[in-house]
Amino acid sequence: MPTSSPDQDFFKPVSHSRTTLTELMIPSYANFGGKIHGGILLSLMDKVAYACAAKHAGNYCVTVTVDGVHFLQPVEVGELVSLMASVNYVGRTSLLVGIKVIAENVKSGSVKHTNTSYFTMVAKGEDDKPALVPGLTLETPEDARRFIEALQRKEIKARSEQEFKEIKTHLELQQHLPTLDGQRCQMAFTL
Repeated sequence: MPTSSPDQDFFKPVSHSRTTLTELMIPSYANFGGKIHGGILLSLMDKVAYACAAKHAGNYCVTVTVDGVHFLQPVEVGELVSLMASVNYVGRTSLLVGIKVIAENVKSGSVKHTNTSYFTMVAKGEDDKPALVPGLTLETPEDARRFIEALQRKEIKARSEQEFKEIKTHLELQQHLPTLDGQRCQMAFTL
């Protein structure tokens, strides 16, 4: 049962917890190809998601899932990376934080969108159990759109997970082996 306190039964506006983290990409963040490691970016996204979620929840928050991590463009050493986070949706104890990542070349002034991701966070109370979070006041049509999209994303994800679970449970290997025809694999076993 989620923990709660009387002062948590209220709403906070999206703007209350909107958070931006900006960091210079230094050479030690680079991979062998000279681009910034995806893991560095994921770590920064997790950090900004935590800051945003904790500010809204008023509690410690933990990452439960990360969705939609697509590295659209590489990030270069020397660029300033800004991670803009906002709470897009709240449940009873969970929050969905949307994060947009941009990289800016300060010399040329060029700005590129490198990632958009969604972190599901759960608030934890002093007893380390899930804690109720304040409701979300949607201040703009964009806030409402994001909330609705989050609801739809949640429904689609639940259906997809159930469908995949059924596939894994009932997969008959012999029946599906023809799907491997034309794929870049070979079988080193016989049935």
